[in-house]
Amino acid sequence: MNNFTYYNPTKIEFGKEKENKIGEYIKQSGIKKILLVYGAGSIKRTGLYKKIIISLEKNDIEFEELSGVVSNPLLSKVNEGIQLAKDNDIEAVLGVGGGSVVDSAKAIAVGSMYDGDVWDFFINKAQIKEALSVFTVMTLSATASEMNGNAVIINDDTKQKYSIASVLINPKVSVINPELMATVSKEYLAYSAVDVISHCIEVYFTASTHPHFNSRIVESIVKTVMETTEILLENPNDYDARAEFAWAAIQGLNGLTPAGTEGGSFPNHMIEHSLSALYNVAHGAGLSVVIPAWMKWYKEQNVAQFKRFAKEIFNSEDENVAIEKLEQWFAKIGAPTTLKEVNIPRNGIEDLAINANELANVWGLGELYSKETIVKILEKA
Repeated sequence: MNNFTYYNPTKIEFGKEKENKIGEYIKQSGIKKILLVYGAGSIKRTGLYKKIIISLEKNDIEFEELSGVVSNPLLSKVNEGIQLAKDNDIEAVLGVGGGSVVDSAKAIAVGSMYDGDVWDFFINKAQIKEALSVFTVMTLSATASEMNGNAVIINDDTKQKYSIASVLINPKVSVINPELMATVSKEYLAYSAVDVISHCIEVYFTASTHPHFNSRIVESIVKTVMETTEILLENPNDYDARAEFAWAAIQGLNGLTPAGTEGGSFPNHMIEHSLSALYNVAHGAGLSVVIPAWMKWYKEQNVAQFKRFAKEIFNSEDENVAIEKLEQWFAKIGAPTTLKEVNIPRNGIEDLAINANELANVWGLGELYSKETIVKILEKA
């Protein structure tokens, strides 16, 4: 196990009716005015919006609103939020929704404290040195944005889906009430499950050092997600399954699983970002297409870990069987596994590869993931 520093300053408030206390949690941080960020309005239909407003008003928290965040969050909406924050002396950002809303809230928190273009942080032209405080109330578990300092945004103009990372945008407090997630569609439950699994297995397979303890954590998360997903597809109101899914999702990308590892990377996310950026594919749907194709291409580079995955997850001695079974499971829960299923034609692969290779260069993976290599991977999909 390698040396590491593990620090996660996010406080999780987990359980039923915790959303009713969000105003109290914000007030405890000495904050008096926030920007409330949410999506297309489902929180109003479910009654969550009213609960949030009552809690804010009860605790004398002033607020401005930014609605309309979409599932592949856009830079244009982030810039709209930044302007609102600057014009109204906003002290913190509250994201109420799923990962796209929280990612937007984080980007707004960074851009509100910067005189230049917030995109500078995404292309490594600037380093994050300060940010507004971020709070969240989650309505979907997938990205672990509620307990990490990561944010992914699509630049509308350049069609680049890039990310930022800083402990300064770890949420101060995140509210996780599994009951709020019961209205998530079966489609997005499937996509969420794929995203969580991807967060775990990418470093699991690519790290040059991956301690047994870390591998066991990853395997536990994957098993939990697979089991609870199947339960929830049958009964969306199973609170215990929903709670276990939500807690497992958080562990998938809060810094726990890669601690002590070395050399890990996120090539599946890197490639998928191009599917989202160029074809507006839902992130989890894009991952369920990319992951099996990537595994088929990469397996020979870490045979031992692929065999371990086969044995621990699917009780098989054959890594090829495990890849096939994972692909079949994605299909079973309703996630796509081919480019055709997400309406991407074969002649679109070249543009996807060019776009993904640009991100590979930003992430320092350009040598391994050339345009030609990415084409080979996508051809397997």
